[in-house]
Amino acid sequence: MSSSESQQPPPLTDEKSLEELEGGRKNGGWLTFPFIAGNMMGLGLAWNGVNSNLIVYLIQQLNVKSIDATQIANIVNGCTNLAPIAGAIIADSYFGCFSVISIATAVSMLGMLLLTLSATVRSLRPPSCRSGSNTCQSASITQFAVLYAALALLAIGVGGTRFNSATIGANQFHKAKDRNNYFNWFFFTMYIAFIAGSTLIVYVDDNVGWGWGYGVCLAANAISMALFLIGRRYYRQVKVEGSPFTKLLCVVLAAVRKRKVAAPSGGEGYYHGGRQLAKSQYPHPQPTSSFSFFNRAALKVEGDMDETGSIAKPWRLCTVEQVEDLKALMRIIPVWSTSILLSTPIAIQSNLTVLQALSMDRHLSPHLKVPAGSFITFALLAAAIPLPILDRFLYPSWQKLAGHYPTPLQRVGLGHVLNIIGMMGFAVVESRRLDVVHSHHLEVGPGSVTPMSAFWLVPPLILVGVGEAFHFPGQVAMYYQEFPAALRSTASAMVALLIGIGFYLSTAITDLVRRLTTWLPNEINSGRLDNVYWTLAILGVFNYGYFLLCSKLYRYQNAPNEDIELSSSI
Repeated sequence: MSSSESQQPPPLTDEKSLEELEGGRKNGGWLTFPFIAGNMMGLGLAWNGVNSNLIVYLIQQLNVKSIDATQIANIVNGCTNLAPIAGAIIADSYFGCFSVISIATAVSMLGMLLLTLSATVRSLRPPSCRSGSNTCQSASITQFAVLYAALALLAIGVGGTRFNSATIGANQFHKAKDRNNYFNWFFFTMYIAFIAGSTLIVYVDDNVGWGWGYGVCLAANAISMALFLIGRRYYRQVKVEGSPFTKLLCVVLAAVRKRKVAAPSGGEGYYHGGRQLAKSQYPHPQPTSSFSFFNRAALKVEGDMDETGSIAKPWRLCTVEQVEDLKALMRIIPVWSTSILLSTPIAIQSNLTVLQALSMDRHLSPHLKVPAGSFITFALLAAAIPLPILDRFLYPSWQKLAGHYPTPLQRVGLGHVLNIIGMMGFAVVESRRLDVVHSHHLEVGPGSVTPMSAFWLVPPLILVGVGEAFHFPGQVAMYYQEFPAALRSTASAMVALLIGIGFYLSTAITDLVRRLTTWLPNEINSGRLDNVYWTLAILGVFNYGYFLLCSKLYRYQNAPNEDIELSSSI
């Protein structure tokens, strides 16, 4: 070890590190939770209030054809689920969570203002289309431009806040137990905000007016921003130390540049950075044999170090730890990829369910009609309610019977099964709905309603929601547990990436089905939506087989005891 390396201090950890990074300030703790939760609640209500009823707004206010409206909604959802990844990278690399959340909340408020104007200013919408008419004037380029600009600004707002809110909240606590409790409240608050957005806001949209509904969302956004900024003096802000993705890219580039360098036979010559090890830990741990090509990135060759022992060419030399971090990610990618085709059917179903509900009887009583966009609430409730039951009753009972908590992969597997059964349920309901359409000889056209209760959609929605209660927390626990320690703050972004890819892939699959079949016409009463659901169920069965294969081949990298504590706290 060189003299310069030995002079470098060991990395700061735990409570001492946080206090030194903050300059000795004793901020943070549960005092900050109301401000962070208030920001998250307001933004979640605003965004989900828009998103839940977006298809209905496109159809009723901009005269967009039904399937085209679902395609637009898929693209918007894809953007809003990929944007948080960029937001997390920017926060980690440059500005920190507080600055990114503050700016993103302001951008979101600007988007809500534009959307409110789109709903209230008559010139920003085409003439109303009469129910049953097939000749409706489409929105102009300017009208679409205002709408798309508003949605783009909202996507930026979601990207800068959603996962950075989780990070800045966790940064307020020293103890792992407090952080785990925070995550519990984080998910609970998020679900409550989504449920409020898909019920209260959608009700106002449908019964009072779109301008009023979006106006409430704008007010919620403004209040959320004020709450977050008021709490600034109490936040513990951790110093930005650079993006972990840059370090991973460094490993790839360094390995490629040294592809012709032979690995030393004795295992010496690898760079371990400035970490000081106890004598009992010598010699330094060597790189693992898997993906050995990347070991070259940590090989010290002539020119890599300067006269003082410091790295002369940072993009040509990495530490062994950085190399192993990249390998850990590569090992988990196959398991991660199995959830892409888990997210895709959910994305397709979430939009098609709105179309089904629009064409069915949604009355709870002669004077109470449930908005079509609110039906997603049943899935949200089915995902939220089981979480404390699973955590307090089912998982402890599982531990007593099996001797351990269910592993993250077991929970994800249960989610796969429930999602497949849910798709089958939607297919059966749609088949029955079409039978009713044909038996009553209903007219095919916009606004035609099937005399069949839309609440037949609730059982499959509950199945999909309970499935999410298993596989969503299971995935978060899996990635947090198995990702390298330096990357755990970005582990949850992998879930956002899955959802984003799922929505984009759902757009491609929907377009392919429209081109190759007659199952998805603009009027679903003349189509075969049930065949779409059966196809998704069959696709889910094949994907489940792929999941079982990847799960069998995967070996957990961290101790099971760590997994038990983590998984039970999500």
